[in-house]
Amino acid sequence: MSARWTKTLLYGALTICAALVLYPVMYTFFMAVMTPEDASAYPPHIIPNSIDLSNFSEVFDIVPIGRFIGNTFLVAGLTTLGQLITASMAAYAFAKMQFKGKNVIFSMFVATMMIPWEVTMIPNYLTIRSWGWLDSYQGLTVPFLATAFGTFLLRQFFMQLPKELFEAARIDGCGHIRYFISHVLPLSRPALGTLAIYSFLSMYNSYLWPLLVTNTPEMRTAQIGISMLEFQESTAWNLVFAGTAMVILPSLLLLIFGLKQLVRGMAAGALKG
Repeated sequence: MSARWTKTLLYGALTICAALVLYPVMYTFFMAVMTPEDASAYPPHIIPNSIDLSNFSEVFDIVPIGRFIGNTFLVAGLTTLGQLITASMAAYAFAKMQFKGKNVIFSMFVATMMIPWEVTMIPNYLTIRSWGWLDSYQGLTVPFLATAFGTFLLRQFFMQLPKELFEAARIDGCGHIRYFISHVLPLSRPALGTLAIYSFLSMYNSYLWPLLVTNTPEMRTAQIGISMLEFQESTAWNLVFAGTAMVILPSLLLLIFGLKQLVRGMAAGALKG
């Protein structure tokens, strides 16, 4: 088989795989602009017969979707900022500082990644309730301000920085704090960007914890707000998908514009151990 045919088959297979991956997203946006008749037709339509943009305004009339999306951005943003601060400081300590029992402590720290989140959910809920943080931004964000995965990711990246750089900085009178702020953080933008995108998307798509600790519509996040578009008697799927399209659009844009940074950060952490 010639190289030209091999290349054609390869691109054909990649196109089919891309279509399968993108199909749920495209179907969501198609359903979001369908009329109620098109959305409830059987067999279901894939391509809308007409475009009805009033679905989006109806979603705003039924639920405060703007408040939900704002809450989600605030919670995801605070969580991302907290994880960047705590993970970078902890990773620097494990990568560049010498203290007794460092390897043992780091092993125990990384071992917490093996514990499923569901196991710690009830103790976290009881703690949040005892502090009176139910139905508050503190309750939504504080349990996620530190992450073992972020510390592990940044530590691997920090360890790749040459020792000569730190020795040169020490000769110039640079201490750990100044070296961390002036040299390590600027050189670690790919890894920090990767952690930021991962943390933001994880919290943006979180459902169970916000459902558990919030009670009022003012504190609900977008993922829970979408479920409020389903009614016990009947469900207007065009409205549900219109709300879903509005919720996933910011995360899709973030993923599109941050994909290059995400791949660069992952590759930087994987090429050199």
